[in-house]
Amino acid sequence: MIIINHQPVKPDELLSTISNAEQKTILKQMAAFNENYLYRSVDQLKFELLFRSNTMKAARELNKSGAKFTTYSYAFCNKKYWDRLGNGGFLLKPDVRPSVGILDIIKNGKLYAFECSTGIAIVLYIAALYSMGEERFNILFARLYLMDWQFDEDLPILQKYGDDYLPGDVLHFNNPDFDPKQPWWRAENVIYFGDDQYYGHGVGIQNAKAIIDFLNKKRKSEPKTSAYLMSMITRPHYQLIFY
Repeated sequence: MIIINHQPVKPDELLSTISNAEQKTILKQMAAFNENYLYRSVDQLKFELLFRSNTMKAARELNKSGAKFTTYSYAFCNKKYWDRLGNGGFLLKPDVRPSVGILDIIKNGKLYAFECSTGIAIVLYIAALYSMGEERFNILFARLYLMDWQFDEDLPILQKYGDDYLPGDVLHFNNPDFDPKQPWWRAENVIYFGDDQYYGHGVGIQNAKAIIDFLNKKRKSEPKTSAYLMSMITRPHYQLIFY
C-alpha cells in the first residue's frame, strides 16, 4: 500500500503522471503488497521510482562495461582516477570529481576488477548520480571510497527481511555449502529487475535458477544444502536521500 502524507493513495491516481514504463510497474507492485510504503509527498515517491529505474540502468551498464570479477586480493582499478588500497578497496584521488571517477568504471570497465559486493555499491552510486545530478553528487561524495558494503553516510542503506521484492532492490543468494577454497562464492549479491531477472557481478544477468545452478557448482564435496534466494532485502533509504 502506498501512503502519502498519511493518506492511502491508489496507483491509478498517480500512473497518469509517470511516463516511464519501469516506474509504472514498480508503482503497481508497491500497491499490491501488504507492506506500507510511506512518503511525505508525491515527489518523494517519484524520487524513489526514479532511483530504482536508474539502479537497473546502472546494473545493465556495468554488466556491459567489461569490468572483471575478482577477489579483494587481486582487485585493480584505473590509476588515473583511483588509488588501490591494501585491502582491495578503491579511494578516489583528491583532484578527481566523484562523477568522473564513478562513470569511468562504465566507460573503461576493462581497467577494473572487483568482487560482487563492491559491484553492488558501484551500481548504487551510479544510480545516485543519475538520480540527484552531478552537482549534488560531487558535493556529497568527495573522496569516494569503494569497498565491500561500506557506504558513504550520504547514501544510507536499509536492510530488512521480507518478500516484497521490488525492481531495483538488492537481493542475496546464499550458498551455505560453498567450497572453502573459493569462499567468495559463499553468496551472490544481485540487483533485482523483476520477472525473475537478476544482475550479479560475476554471473551477469540471469534468472534465479541459473544463479543457483552456478553457485551449486561452487560447493564443497558432498554438499547437503542447495544455494537459495534469501528473504532479505537491501535498499537505499530513499526518503533520507531525497531533498
